[in-house]
Amino acid sequence: MRRIVLFAAIAALGACQKADNEPGPGGVTMGEARALDDAAQMLDKRRPPAELLQPSDALLPQQNEATEAGAPQ
Repeated sequence: MRRIVLFAAIAALGACQKADNEPGPGGVTMGEARALDDAAQMLDKRRPPAELLQPSDALLPQQNEATEAGAPQ
């Protein structure tokens, strides 16, 4: 008897989730929305550390040549 009640409870909880082909946020289906969320999480995990995103004071080779020639930057 307990197994039947447990199975019924699990089945009821599984039915709470929307189907993949049902409309979701932003005009995409629920399956597409989940795939986009997964892709965003993967990209966030691959994000470089903040110190690598800081601007550098180093000049590029083209900037060095222009500076040496006296051209305005």
